[in-house]
Amino acid sequence: MTSQGVSAWAEALGAHPRRAWVPGLPLRGLLSTELNPSRGARMGNSALRAHVETAQKTGVFQLKDRGLTEFPSELQKLTSNLRTIDLSNNKIESLPPLQIGKFTLLKSLSLNNNKLTVLPAELCNLKKLETLSLNNNHLRELPSTFGQLSALKTLSLSGNQLGALPPQLCSLRHLDVVDLSKNQIRSIPDTVGELQAIELNLNQNQISQISVKISCCPRLKVLRLEENCLELSMLPQSILSDSQICLLAVEGNLFEIKKLRELEGYDKYMERFTATKKKFA
Repeated sequence: MTSQGVSAWAEALGAHPRRAWVPGLPLRGLLSTELNPSRGARMGNSALRAHVETAQKTGVFQLKDRGLTEFPSELQKLTSNLRTIDLSNNKIESLPPLQIGKFTLLKSLSLNNNKLTVLPAELCNLKKLETLSLNNNHLRELPSTFGQLSALKTLSLSGNQLGALPPQLCSLRHLDVVDLSKNQIRSIPDTVGELQAIELNLNQNQISQISVKISCCPRLKVLRLEENCLELSMLPQSILSDSQICLLAVEGNLFEIKKLRELEGYDKYMERFTATKKKFA
């Protein structure tokens, strides 16, 4: 498990089991080379050139809150240098297919709070990518080849327009943390049983049905389902009695939390919760 995953899990288990919530995991460790915001959103060629030169030395290109409408073409000079790209809080609508897949050493890509509507298939050529953060865009689906991101550990897609759990995620064998909160997902299909994630955040969707197969996820420890459309009868009891899940967050659905405690298997769930809480104490 990644250090971020462990810390978030430990924090979650320190909360009350019936009212557990942990914020989305932030990206850490990014070396900031951001220009002074007071210089305005528009950048001159000389300023951008200097910024690229710095990134060539550090392996990190971070340019946030600059009003960019396009992925900087100047980065094509750094396809074999960059390990981190952060272009969050801009107005980028698309990624250049012929360029994005050439960053062979890239480990972290962050494009939060942009205007992306689709991801090019070439993005899936990034075989060393470990962290992908695309919160608050306009994505409706992932490329069919998304499962080729074989090194991916952390995926953040909160605040998009996904209507279903992407089946491609089940092909990612090293995936630890998945954040799909604030989308438009209505049901969780049988394919979820193949998901390798340790933490799955589905808060603030429209989920009313969950496959019993979710209990078969081999590594799933933290499941967040707050503020959905779940009736208690649609929550598989096997989550409580026959899964690895030790933190289940279900506040804000169509049932009273006290009714959850009456379900068969709740005692087994609490045993897992308590044992894990002691482990991280």
